[in-house]
This record gives sequence, structure tokens and C-alpha cells, in this order.
Amino acid sequence: MFSVKKCQMIASFWIVNILKVLKHICGIDWAVDGIDNIPNKPFVIMANHQGPWESLFLQTLALPTSSIIKKEILFIPFFGWAISRLKPIPINRKEKHSSMKKVLSIGSKRIKDGYAVLIFPEGTRRNAEDGIGRFGNGGSMLAVNECVPVVPICHNSGVYWKNHSLKKVAGKISIVIGPPINGANAKEITKKAQLWISQTYKKIN
Repeated sequence: MFSVKKCQMIASFWIVNILKVLKHICGIDWAVDGIDNIPNKPFVIMANHQGPWESLFLQTLALPTSSIIKKEILFIPFFGWAISRLKPIPINRKEKHSSMKKVLSIGSKRIKDGYAVLIFPEGTRRNAEDGIGRFGNGGSMLAVNECVPVVPICHNSGVYWKNHSLKKVAGKISIVIGPPINGANAKEITKKAQLWISQTYKKIN
């Protein structure tokens, strides 16, 4: 049986190549700015959420990465089993209190095991034209508890890969990786991450 890191390497290779195929079919390219801001130690990724594109791509930026996902995804035949091998953190969004406890407890284990943890603090996908939504504090609380930085990531994938739609628009997705944010106050870290992502989002659109 493959190790988790080996499985993630295979998954990352698969994801990048699938996106390359879609680039040729749909004309959707991408460009990453700020890759040097990715730490060489565990950290928390906080990114805006617009659709499935970034859910796939952002997992390839650091290995291993544990993503916070809806638990229903694990029930999808074959696909759910494959996702479970990547050690995600499944939550029930309807149960906010228990979900927060799960993010903090399992997220702590992941970070101690050397993972980056990917969280979408808006909680749900937003249409590109609606801009950046309100952020929750779960990712920042995890970062403070484990004394690791938060790395904010901004993108505009929803402009080209429409949310809840089969429609695709040719163009180049911009992904901007911000400087790591450190601190001891979760609310302040969340505020800084949301401000940076909001300001960056205006620049790339």
C-alpha cells in the first residue's frame, strides 16, 4: 500500500495533468505569483472559494496537504475512497461547533505530522462577481494553537470556471500567494488574511 505522501504525489501529478488537458480543451490556463511565499514547514492555507478548480489545484502547492472537505464527498463510490487516502478533514457544515472542534483536533494532528492544512474560510463557494465573503476564524485558531503561519492565497478561478455550471470561459486564472502571517491573535490573523485577499482580488480582476 502506498504511503499518504506517495498517494498525494500521484494525486498532484493527476490533477496537474487533468488541468493541462482542460487547458487545451477549454482554453483555461493559469499563472502563479508568489510561490516563494510557501514555507518549508507546516502551515495553514487560507484561500477564497469559487469552485472546484482551486479545490484541486491548491492541493498541489505543498505536499503533503490535508484539505477540509464536506463529509459527503467520502461517500461517493471509488472517488470518496481515493480522497480518503489523502487524509482530508471531513466536516458537517450544518454542525458548526462540532466541525470547529474537528478542524482544531484533527488539524493539529496533521500539522504535527508535517502537513499543510487547506481551509476555505468563507465556508462555501461564492460567485466571482460577488467578491470576497466574510471569513471564519477556524484556520487562524488552528494556526495560533500550533504556532504555524497562515499563508493567504487569492485567485479568480470563478471568472473562467463558473460555479455550479458546466460553462467554461477561456482565459488565464491568476493565483497569488501572499506573505505568511504570524501572530498570537486568531481574529487579527483572520482580519489580515481577509484584507489581503480582498485587496488582491480587486487587483487581479
